[in-house]
Amino acid sequence: MLPETMKTVELREPGAPDVLEPGSRALPAVKPHEVLVKVCSVGVNGPDLVQRRGHYPPPPGASDLLGLEVSGEVVAIGRDVTRWQPGDTLCALTNGGGYAEYVAIDATHCLAIPEHVDLQDAAGLPETFFTVWSNCFYQLQQPAGALFLVHGGAGGIGSTALQLGAALGLRVMTTCATDEDADYCRSLGAERAINYQQEDFVEIVREAGGANLILDIVGGDYIARNIKAASADARIVQLAFNKGSKVELNLMPIMLKRLIYTGSTLRSRPDAFKTAIARSLEAEVWPLFAAGKIKARTHAVLTFDQAGEAHRLMESAQHRGKILMVPGSAD
Repeated sequence: MLPETMKTVELREPGAPDVLEPGSRALPAVKPHEVLVKVCSVGVNGPDLVQRRGHYPPPPGASDLLGLEVSGEVVAIGRDVTRWQPGDTLCALTNGGGYAEYVAIDATHCLAIPEHVDLQDAAGLPETFFTVWSNCFYQLQQPAGALFLVHGGAGGIGSTALQLGAALGLRVMTTCATDEDADYCRSLGAERAINYQQEDFVEIVREAGGANLILDIVGGDYIARNIKAASADARIVQLAFNKGSKVELNLMPIMLKRLIYTGSTLRSRPDAFKTAIARSLEAEVWPLFAAGKIKARTHAVLTFDQAGEAHRLMESAQHRGKILMVPGSAD
């Protein structure tokens, strides 16, 4: 028997992490194509922070609660759902609503728990794996030995990209802030971890022949520096702008090197695209967990009443891997 209400993390108003507070709501209604999941844990991601500040609104019809990925148990299914049954465990990409004890999710955006990953840690997989896979590898050919430069390799996106690149036979380099982060990145498969406070990544990458693929979450002056570090015919993927999105740029090197400069936000992509990525991940990436080539990387697990602390930790960029939250309190 399901309860009538559930605990949530509410956004009182746009602002700093302290605007997140405990709340309560009725359970979400389940549409014919959806499953209702009792949340085991939820991932904390960069878009959550942006939405908390008053940007990155949910798409029409989506929950206004934060939370774009969860793991948990199916407790009810819509009439059109055939794959999942009550009692099944899964992880899933959501359009919002993950900061709650229960969330309704498009059934085709749900994935099996990979082998060797426990239910709690699985919540940290969907957002970063959907993002990195769709932007860097899905229907794109990266030859073995290509040089993949990942900025911010110790974070959630970065640790996912490093592992995937190494598992797929690429040479991987990354930038990071500390020697401890560098050690962590090398443990994930990075050939070279560049402490950007002490070294120039452009010089190091160019000496290695130039990057064939670059994944950037920094922006600002890194945009022009990425173009310098890129090889001919390289692909540069922009996923965030921690140092700003407005820059003055000389576009001539893009023409001369025949570069592809691209980027995307995941939440606004069509449901059919997310479904295709989910199935591709299960077929092509989930077996890498079974083979021990990649692992879930969880930095910290906090509770719903520590949501503000979770966001502060995310903003500090002091984490290695994913930050998760579980329903309940720390008491």
